Amino acid sequence: MSFVKVEEKIDFSYHNLPYGVFSTLDNPRHRIGVAIGDQIVDLSVIKHLFSGPALKAHKDVFEQPTLNAFMALGYDAWREARKCLQMLLAADESTLRDDVSLRSRLRLPVGYHGRASSVVVSGAPIRRPQGQMRPDAAQPPIFGPSKQLDIELEMAFFVGKGNKLGEPIPVEKAHEHIFGMVLMNDWSARDIQAWEYVPLGPFLGKNFGTTISPWVVPMEALMPFVEPNPVQDPVPLPYLHHDDPYTFNINLFVAVKGEGMQEAATICKSNFKFMYWSMKQQLAHHTVNGCNVRAGDLLASGTISGPDPESFGSLLELSWRGSKTIDLGNGETRTFLKDGDEVTLSGYCEGSGYRVGFGLCEGKILPALQQ
Repeated sequence: MSFVKVEEKIDFSYHNLPYGVFSTLDNPRHRIGVAIGDQIVDLSVIKHLFSGPALKAHKDVFEQPTLNAFMALGYDAWREARKCLQMLLAADESTLRDDVSLRSRLRLPVGYHGRASSVVVSGAPIRRPQGQMRPDAAQPPIFGPSKQLDIELEMAFFVGKGNKLGEPIPVEKAHEHIFGMVLMNDWSARDIQAWEYVPLGPFLGKNFGTTISPWVVPMEALMPFVEPNPVQDPVPLPYLHHDDPYTFNINLFVAVKGEGMQEAATICKSNFKFMYWSMKQQLAHHTVNGCNVRAGDLLASGTISGPDPESFGSLLELSWRGSKTIDLGNGETRTFLKDGDEVTLSGYCEGSGYRVGFGLCEGKILPALQQ
């Protein structure tokens, strides 16, 4: 069964999921969708979730104005797409059900306020957090150490010049307030987060630790690696719209080394250019209501995931929510982090005969404290 409520005698049930081409008043572009009840799942928005072997290299078929390209992929792709959709729409699956960003992420850079007290520099250990979880939906919540401790590959920028309370920073001037960037690992306890975050967002699932790299790379050093902004559809509202390039070609890597391993295994290769919203847009949105920022404030990018499975920036994505293992070599596998695991984020821009790098962003998992 699905979390989408469908009347018993409605044609388009969870067991049907017919394909079609649609458009909307606010987005007249024709693209592919799947009907369930009286709603349409826009496959162009969730195309990144189709990462199986038959579809991972052909996700753009869901952007097409006809079904022809998708149909031409053949039986394996059809079957894989249906299996993925049924998983995403299942009653116990929260990826689409609870992700508000899937409804608004193309309209605004979705974010939440964090805290500075547990932001630590590279090398500081991270203790496994404890909190409430509900592993069995039929049972009351339990308290204990997180069993789904995760990483998030992110970058962050430091505010240089601030603004006065009540005075927004215009998007066309936002670059004047962005001093430089660091790598960030926004550690996450997925089982704690899943139980607590509706409706007000993450709390104990996030606030136990965030690691940043120690050297702040100034934006001037990154400007030779600027790239055109991604096409944004629908076009952002005027306060978020800017044409000047402010996306950067920064190669990013995540490596994990378990206890007893001789070498770390690289589990993710991504790039900052995959971000949909620019830092200028982030800062303009953050301050548009008059919120003031100050020198030293830190704004994070959110998880950086590319179009291919190897570019997914979290274990949650890499392991398909824990349903498949991540190979670390020599018989070692992971779905989520174990005690003793060492995680290293690294990143650099590649010039002609030189690099502009960020150093390392490292952290080791310590066992939870005994209660």
